[in-house]
Amino acid sequence: MITATKPFSPPLEEYQSKIAEIFSNNWFTNHGPMVTELEQKLKDYFDVPYLVIVSNGTIALQIAIKALDLRDEVITTPFSYVATTSSIFWENCTPRFADINPITLNIEPSAIRNLISDRTSGIIATNVYGYPCDFESINKLSKEFNIPVIYDNAHGFSSKYKGKDLLNQGNISTISFHATKLFHSVEGGAIVCQDEKTYKKLLSLRNFGHTSPYTFDGVGINGKMNELCGAMGLVNLNHLDEILAKRKKQWNYYFKELSNTSLDTMSYNYDEVEFNHAYFPVIFDKEVKLIETMAALERKNVFTRRYFSPSLNMLGYLTIKDSCPISEDISSRIICLPLYHDLSIEDQDLILNTIKKTC
Repeated sequence: MITATKPFSPPLEEYQSKIAEIFSNNWFTNHGPMVTELEQKLKDYFDVPYLVIVSNGTIALQIAIKALDLRDEVITTPFSYVATTSSIFWENCTPRFADINPITLNIEPSAIRNLISDRTSGIIATNVYGYPCDFESINKLSKEFNIPVIYDNAHGFSSKYKGKDLLNQGNISTISFHATKLFHSVEGGAIVCQDEKTYKKLLSLRNFGHTSPYTFDGVGINGKMNELCGAMGLVNLNHLDEILAKRKKQWNYYFKELSNTSLDTMSYNYDEVEFNHAYFPVIFDKEVKLIETMAALERKNVFTRRYFSPSLNMLGYLTIKDSCPISEDISSRIICLPLYHDLSIEDQDLILNTIKKTC
């Protein structure tokens, strides 16, 4: 079976060595040495001023919303994983959806402007598939209207814009280290900010609101990463160059082989961008063709993913339903092809030959 994604598995003996250290320390959670080391190494890798590791990418978004004290309406993208929207809703805010750019599939700044009102408390934008948002335009809106911006960079591990990691944007950026991601710690995530005041607030929010063992600064939550996940992150960091190189090779092979088909592979040129090749989305002319292709692949035991579907402005629990025709259209016609470290060229050929017969 070829799945849509699959975690990178490091050599077992490397992870076992880290686990032995954990048992020797008898320290399994609460800011242990594995997590502390991973936090510092990731801060250095991303070259960011402040970084806080948390238990997953969703809690990263929720803590970010709390840290910036977002209330009432938050403008966001309808084209992202559901956690981007559910985090807003979970924190008792109202998501408002600005439609996406039809080329980049990232949130459209002009659509954000049209939604800004005296009820708007913030913007959450996603770097979809690891491609950067229009940072200049969104950050300009943020400054003009004095509205903070959170960038959901769950897909963007190692992507860069103008030589800087994508996490160096906005008031806060978040990232996921879930097992399905390019780099993972089984479960995990991180929050990046630009100033010490916000950093201290993030530390408090991550740990029940503690400011000392016996003092609290408001309400916090348990957002800490455990040592077992920290150990996996440290081991996987040692293989990052290998992971990135393999993913780029696989991505380029898909692109070369599909370049003469009717499929849109989002292969537009982005000036000054170093792309991480985390996903390989394909957009069909019609939804019926997508469904037909997925069925043909499944008959070969190949499973793709309608990533993202549905368009998030269509979720049933929303109190306000914004119209986002571009996102609604794209979400009905896009899938992500299997892409993971162990995927062989023979696997890719099976996928490609099946797709070419249906397109």
